[in-house]
Amino acid sequence: MKFRVKSLLYLSVILLPALASAQDSLEKALELPTEKSNVKATFKAPKLINIQTNETIYKNELDFRVDHRFGDIAGSAGGTKNFFGLDQSTDIRIGFEYGISDRLSVGLARAKGAGVVTQLYEGNLKYRLLEQTADDKIPVAVTLFGSTTVSAAKASTDPTAANAFDGFKDRLTYVVQAVIARKFNSNFSMLVMPSYIHRNFTVFGDQNDMLALSVGGRIKITKRMAFVADYTIPFRDKNKEAYLENTLGTKCYKTLGAGLEFETGGHIFHLNFTNATAIQESQFITDTNTSWLKGQYRWGFSIARRFSFDKKKSK
Repeated sequence: MKFRVKSLLYLSVILLPALASAQDSLEKALELPTEKSNVKATFKAPKLINIQTNETIYKNELDFRVDHRFGDIAGSAGGTKNFFGLDQSTDIRIGFEYGISDRLSVGLARAKGAGVVTQLYEGNLKYRLLEQTADDKIPVAVTLFGSTTVSAAKASTDPTAANAFDGFKDRLTYVVQAVIARKFNSNFSMLVMPSYIHRNFTVFGDQNDMLALSVGGRIKITKRMAFVADYTIPFRDKNKEAYLENTLGTKCYKTLGAGLEFETGGHIFHLNFTNATAIQESQFITDTNTSWLKGQYRWGFSIARRFSFDKKKSK
């Protein structure tokens, strides 16, 4: 009897690993292919401070967003005389974006505009071309953004002015961007974004077509708060740049924004500082004429609220 028990024990020790291995092989053979896992929420909002992110609005959802820029905090136009910029407003934008699908969203916006080209109406499209996967087979997300902006400002009688519009087509500006983003971990995301801007009409001596490059990032601080920043470099022809500065007294600067992002339930709230006076891509990339080093930076904020019209989700 003892011999039989010992034999069974030895047999079990020998056969169990083999049986386990055979079972694993069978399970793998019968295993159904799993859907690749896409990285979600690279950024928490469709925009950082000045620039777009790779995020789009999901199908049947509506995003309502308000952006506001105050006046200079310091410098010759800042200080106590205008309560550090809070008595002034350089630009205000109110926009809506709706998700046609999880990859495609469409937007409409109205902005005050900065400078002499004001009363801006914008239509835009945003499409997720690629999504980053958790296994890094697709290491980055790529989203395409395009917008058309029209100015309703009164045309100037000065033929050299930026708003000396001769017809409707002179009021149009086009922007095309490719957002290349990566979420490195749950706390850190970055993006690089090349841009192309075409203005049908500009101030005398400036160029109609311009390229730019932006970088941006998000660092999570707490569960509901993150540090966000972006930086944009416009590439203007050196001769055009010299003419604008020496003849018209207009110097153009790169744009830098930094601030805090707060998640408050259904809202995303940004409190930021930037030297850009304008909010629209059609303006802040090409016409930022204020500098951090001169104290020409300002308070700004944005607040976004998401609404869902998906009956299945609401249930």
